[in-house]
Amino acid sequence: MNDSDPTKLGLLACPGGERFAELVVRRLSTIYRRRFERKAQVLAERYHISRELAARKINFDNDVQSPLLYIPGDVNSYRPPRFKVNARYTWFPNGEIKSEIIDSIRGKDLYIFQDVENRLPCRFNDGRDERPLSVNDHIFNLMTTIDAAVQSGAGRITLVLPAYPYSRQHKKKGREGLTAARFGQIMEYYGVSRIITLDIHSREIENCFNKLRLENLHGSYQVIEKLAGVVDLGGEDFVVLSPDTGAVDRNKFYASTLQKPLALLYKERDYSRVSKDANDSNITEMKLLGDIRGKTVFMADDMLGTGGTLLKAMRYLREQGAVKVICAVSLPLFSANSINDFDAAYREGLFYRIIGTNAVHHDELLTKEWYIEADVTTLFAQIISLLHHNRSLSPMLDNRDLIAKKIKRTLAARPDRQPTQPSLPLE
Repeated sequence: MNDSDPTKLGLLACPGGERFAELVVRRLSTIYRRRFERKAQVLAERYHISRELAARKINFDNDVQSPLLYIPGDVNSYRPPRFKVNARYTWFPNGEIKSEIIDSIRGKDLYIFQDVENRLPCRFNDGRDERPLSVNDHIFNLMTTIDAAVQSGAGRITLVLPAYPYSRQHKKKGREGLTAARFGQIMEYYGVSRIITLDIHSREIENCFNKLRLENLHGSYQVIEKLAGVVDLGGEDFVVLSPDTGAVDRNKFYASTLQKPLALLYKERDYSRVSKDANDSNITEMKLLGDIRGKTVFMADDMLGTGGTLLKAMRYLREQGAVKVICAVSLPLFSANSINDFDAAYREGLFYRIIGTNAVHHDELLTKEWYIEADVTTLFAQIISLLHHNRSLSPMLDNRDLIAKKIKRTLAARPDRQPTQPSLPLE
C-alpha cells in the first residue's frame, strides 16, 4: 500500500462524534498533502528531475495501484482524497435508532468515531430533529453503526472513542459487573478489530480481550504545550502533585519531564457514598506528602466528572500555602452542575487554570477564562495514518523525545537559562 494513496481509508462519524471526526479529517488532509509534497521534493532531488515531473510519476504509480480505473483529479499535483463516509441516522418515536451508510465502504479500512460523553443535542432524520443523548444512547447508536458497517462489507473496523465508556467500572469489590471489560468484549464480538482511546482510566482493561487491540494515547505533549503558555517552566517555583495514589505514575512522568519535585495528596474515601456533585463528594480526609508552600502546583488526572474531589483538593492546597494551582485533565466531562461550581471556585481564588483536551465536546467551557483547551485531534490523525499503512506507533506512543525538544526550545528562549536534557520515563 502506497502511503501517499489513502483511497481505502474511510472515517465515519456517529451523531455526537461528528465535531471530533471533522477536525481529524482536516488534520489527515494536511498530513497527506505534506507527505505528498515532501515525497515529490525528495524524489525530484534524488533523481535530478523537476518537482512537477516527480509529482506526476507519484500520481501515475498511485493510479496503477488503485483498485479504481484511475484516481480523479489533476495528475500534475496532489489529489486530495475524500476521507469522510456519509451516513444517515434515524430516530424513531419509540427511541429506536437506525444507522444507514450511504457511501460504499466495501473492503475499506473504516474508522468509526463516537463521543459517548457528548451531551449536546445531536441531529437525526436528515437534520430535522435534535435531541441530547445519554452515554447508553451513544453506545447503542455506535452498535447499530458497527452492524451497518459489517453488513456493508467493511474490510477492517476501528473505533475511535476519545472517552472509553464505563472505564471506571473495572474493579470488582462485591456483587458488581466488570462493565469496562464487557463493553470491549461486545465490540469485539461485533467485529471490531481495534479501539483508539485517550488516557483510559485503567490499563488493566486491555487485558480482557481476545484479539481486539486497544491503543491508549496520551495528550501529555499537548498539555505541556499549553502549560508552557501560562507559566514559566524554567523560572517559577514549581511542584508537580499527584491528586491521589492512582495518578502517581502520570504525575511522576510530568515531574521527571519538567525536572520538578513530586508531591502526593492522599485521600481517605467513603466508598459507600456516590459523589453526586461538587459539594457532595465521598472524601473524608486528606493528607499531603511534600512541600508546596509558596509554590505553583500542577496536577494531572485522567478525567474530571462532577469535580468535587478536585475542588476539595484545590481548597486544601491553597490552605497549605500553594500560590497558584493548575490542573490538567485528559477527559473534561464536567458532569452535573460542575461548570458553575468551578466558576464559583475560580472567583474564590482556589485555582488558576484548568487544561483539558477536546476529546470531550463542550461549548460553554470554551467561554470560561479559567479553561484552556488542548487539541489532540492531530495526535489521533497521525495514529490513524500510521495504523492504516501498518507502520509502527512507537514514535507517537512514546513521546519523550517530542516533549524533550519542546522543553529545550522553551528554555532556549530564555537568555538567562541554559537548557538541560531531562531524563524521561515512559508515561
